[in-house]
Amino acid sequence: MGGYCGYLATLAGLAGGADAAHIFEEPFSIKQLMDDVIHMQAKMAEGVQRGLILRNEYANSNYTTDFIYRLYCEEGKDVFSSRMNVLGHMQQGGSPSPFDRNVATKMASKAAEWLISRLKEGSKTDNPNACSEPETAVLLGLVRRQYRFTPVQTLKSITDFKHRIPTHQWWLKLRPLLRILAKHDSTYEAEAEPTVCEWEDYD
Repeated sequence: MGGYCGYLATLAGLAGGADAAHIFEEPFSIKQLMDDVIHMQAKMAEGVQRGLILRNEYANSNYTTDFIYRLYCEEGKDVFSSRMNVLGHMQQGGSPSPFDRNVATKMASKAAEWLISRLKEGSKTDNPNACSEPETAVLLGLVRRQYRFTPVQTLKSITDFKHRIPTHQWWLKLRPLLRILAKHDSTYEAEAEPTVCEWEDYD
């Protein structure tokens, strides 16, 4: 699930305590896959009874879900057994939750209000069908917990259309937490504290 966007795999990995979540945005190699296998072997040797590896839908065209499954079967056959589960689209569907209904109602209401306001503004001009301003072609979405209309022209400059993902994704900052919570042997770097001059720039 998720296409080229690793949001679902990352958040599911954090929620489910995954040992790794491989995504398109962070290219990975066979060395990293083997490091995960070694980590899993060490984990099982300490008495832990389960492990979980996630792979996003289009994470890598060569390191497929089947490839990773076979790798774990071969390398872990004397220590643990492996099972593969491709969730596919069986996660979708079902009855909408109260939260889903609430969001749908809010967005439909805001879209209708925006459309009515544009029609009123258009009726005041000589050409009511003119759509020359960027604000006449917009998309409604959640931006920092607020429902906001963003012009398509603005979105064009910050979107990777080939892979259908934004060029900047806030949730990538959560990725190091996956390895920390899975107790991988890694080196973690903290961002430097801002200097006095840098603080002054924010004012």
